[in-house]
Amino acid sequence: MPDPTERPEPLISFEEALALGELTDHDEIGDLVERAWEVRVGNFGDSTDMCSLVNAKSGGCAEDCGFCAQSRYAESDTPMHAMMEPEQILEHAKAAEAAGAHRFCMVTQGQGLSRRDFEKVLEGARLVASETNLKRCASIGHMSADRAKKLKEAGIQRVHHNVESARSYYPEVSTTVRYEGRLRTIDAVREAGLESCVGGILNLGESPRQRVEMAFELSEINPTSVPINLLNPRAGTKFGDRELMSPWEVVKWVAIFRLIIPGALFRLCGGRVENLGDLAPLAVRAGLNGVMMGNFLTTLGVEPAEDREMFEANGLNVARQPDNGSNPRPDNRSGWLEGETPEVRTPISDLIDAQHEAPMWDPSTQLRVIKKKKEDVPEYPERPSDREEENSAVPQPAGWGD
Repeated sequence: MPDPTERPEPLISFEEALALGELTDHDEIGDLVERAWEVRVGNFGDSTDMCSLVNAKSGGCAEDCGFCAQSRYAESDTPMHAMMEPEQILEHAKAAEAAGAHRFCMVTQGQGLSRRDFEKVLEGARLVASETNLKRCASIGHMSADRAKKLKEAGIQRVHHNVESARSYYPEVSTTVRYEGRLRTIDAVREAGLESCVGGILNLGESPRQRVEMAFELSEINPTSVPINLLNPRAGTKFGDRELMSPWEVVKWVAIFRLIIPGALFRLCGGRVENLGDLAPLAVRAGLNGVMMGNFLTTLGVEPAEDREMFEANGLNVARQPDNGSNPRPDNRSGWLEGETPEVRTPISDLIDAQHEAPMWDPSTQLRVIKKKKEDVPEYPERPSDREEENSAVPQPAGWGD
């Protein structure tokens, strides 16, 4: 099993990755998938790492990320709700646990949280740690090392903070959230002794070379976990007119990323339903450790039973260990045990097979949609020149120093 503190070297060179990115023949892509599968099984055996999330605070974001419907610059209707109370967060965590998730992530919009909202995240983490057997994650924007340490003290074990795209393409993705600020948050997370979850989004208009660049940049960052998102074009956003990726392209690039970052835990998250269709099981074989179960931030996902069956069909074990919640990384140990989470730790005793059976996060009913008038929506900022980028200071978002 890979040592999470050491950076495994990529198994292919940059030029080899570019050549693999040109594959179009399905049989050749199938051979690539089997190569990636051998790496995945060699590093992680039959273990899995299934995640679920709750959109704990949505909408009204001041940033200009071109893929996001929550941005104030997007003409799309804004999905919105205020910061959840800790008890609401716990309710969703219990539903995720009942669905078979191994970990649970609390997600909020924006670059940072107010002190009041940050305290709600901390209390939510304490409740999830004390009343479930789930591993705990948070995705709350930029943060200082002090805030990261407070998250760890509250029971958070892993922090998610994407780079979104290759450094060379990043200015096309966002001008108000700096790439350097993202790296600084990742450093703060590590300084606090937390695991890192760092990935990005494919199909934002980046070139194949820039996809390879992002994979090698992620290899240098060496995160514990790499979530791969696939653009689900939302009307009214900067990238809203882009077409979905071909399912075979998705599978190919998952396999390429696996060969470049062999020691990270891979999962597919947003956009997998729309982009992959019936090819989702092949994406698992291309190197995945897990997926985002249940629903996504603003869109619906897949029924829990389907996700569990998809991994089990590849001979993988989706069961949790009795110490799942207390150990942040049982996901790449051998010796997974049969059976359910001990009932004393689980308020819902049996796994659910459908999302309506438990109160999972449901954006179709729990998000309030705010209609926008086109004249009230500002234009996306122009990309700054390279010299302006070099000379401008990285902004200090809310919560950076407190």
